[in-house]
This record gives sequence, structure tokens and C-alpha cells, in this order.
Amino acid sequence: MRPLLILVGIAALAWVAPALAAGKPHDDKAPTAPVAVTARDRAEVARMDPLAQVAFWDKVLAADPRNVEAQVKLAGALRALGRYDEADAAVGQALVIEPDNVEALLEEARERIAAGHGFAAIEPAQQAERLAPHDWRAPSLLAIALEQDQRDDEALAAHRLALSLAPDNPAALTNLGMFEAAHGQPADAEALLRKAVSEPGATAQVRQDLALLLGLQGRLAEAEALERQDLPPAAVENNLAYFRAAAHGDPRTWASVQTSP
Repeated sequence: MRPLLILVGIAALAWVAPALAAGKPHDDKAPTAPVAVTARDRAEVARMDPLAQVAFWDKVLAADPRNVEAQVKLAGALRALGRYDEADAAVGQALVIEPDNVEALLEEARERIAAGHGFAAIEPAQQAERLAPHDWRAPSLLAIALEQDQRDDEALAAHRLALSLAPDNPAALTNLGMFEAAHGQPADAEALLRKAVSEPGATAQVRQDLALLLGLQGRLAEAEALERQDLPPAAVENNLAYFRAAAHGDPRTWASVQTSP
């Protein structure tokens, strides 16, 4: 998602199979003993770096090529690595098996948004919304896809729907806030982002989005205080230099200027 819209285990890379790198379907692999994935496994894998996550879920799929959860998780890890074609293929296999799987549809929308293909993300986001009308993630992803497709009025309505479904969710607040910032409403954006930062579960990305908004308004002391919560000194100085140089800016340029922590 942006950003939305969002992580050890390098030794696990030995699990990566040549078929993945070649873009072949996992069905080409000879099944081995099934891999039982426990709740503890899921929590541990979520803390791994994306490359190690690819290795883990690829091992699961080597044993069970029809494991939809593994396909979806693999797609998410590939997306995080910028390997969008492979991510699309992985989530596509999941949807062949379960066409109405909401998690797979949401991941397909995320992958297409991340690749800059907002128009192609609209249909899976809408389908997920129809299947799970109370899940804020679907309209939030739909809103970002519509933004990419330059359908701003529809995007705003979708952002507002997402927030109505999850009024205290930091990601929903941030997504609407960044939309408002990009459309010339900095005061509204700041109110939304400050609320997002105050909510339990607010991530470093949420704080950095607020820092970006403040920095582009020339409020460098406030921006710096937020930056130093999450970024190393060199990254903070790099971003502050950008803020000083940018009298005006579009918050959607953040990904191109932010230094990784």
C-alpha cells in the first residue's frame, strides 16, 4: 500500500527453489511432507526480512502447492522486494484455487498499486469489498487505486468509507490524511495524521508521514522530533535537507526521497 498502504532469517534462503526464480508455477515441484504452519510460525515469519519470508513460504508451497495462505504470503513478500510480476503470479495461483478469497484479492490489489497499476487494482479491491463489506481494508485500497487512476472524487468517498468502518485505525486515518495533503488541505491532513500518530498501533511510517507534512510546511523542529524517533541520524539529516530545499512539495513524493532506516 503506500505505502497504504505498511521486518531476520537469512539462513532460510537455502529453501528458495530455482522454480521461483524462473517464474514457474509451484505445481512443477514434487510434493514433500506437508509443512504445518502454526500461529507461532506465522508470528516469527512476520518478523523476518522479505527475502527470508519468500524462502519460508516457498518451502511450504513445495510441500503443498494448493496452500492459498502460503501463496498470498509469498506474494506479499515478493511485493516487498519489488518483484511485482512474481507477486502477481503467486497471488493469481491463489485466486485460481479460491476465486473469492478476500485476503488474496486484497493482496492482488496491493501488488498492483505498488507496481503503479491503479486501474488494474480497482477490480480486485471492489470484489473484496463486495465479499467483506465491513472490512475497512478493501475501500482503503480501492481509494488508493482510484487515486492512481485520477478519479479523485471516488477516491475521497472510498477513503471516507474506510475511515467510517475503522475510525481509530492509524492506516485508514493516514491514508485519508495523505489524500487531503495531496489535494491542498494541509490543516485537515494534519488533524488526521496527528490522530493517527496518537492511536495504539501507529507505525514508524505513520509518524514519518506526519513529519513529511510538517517538514514541507517549514516546521522543521516538529518534523525533526518525529524523524528522530525512527530514523538514524544520517537519514534525519538527509530528510531535513530535503525539507529545507522544498518550498512546495507533493506528499506522494515521499517514497522517492525517504532514506531507509
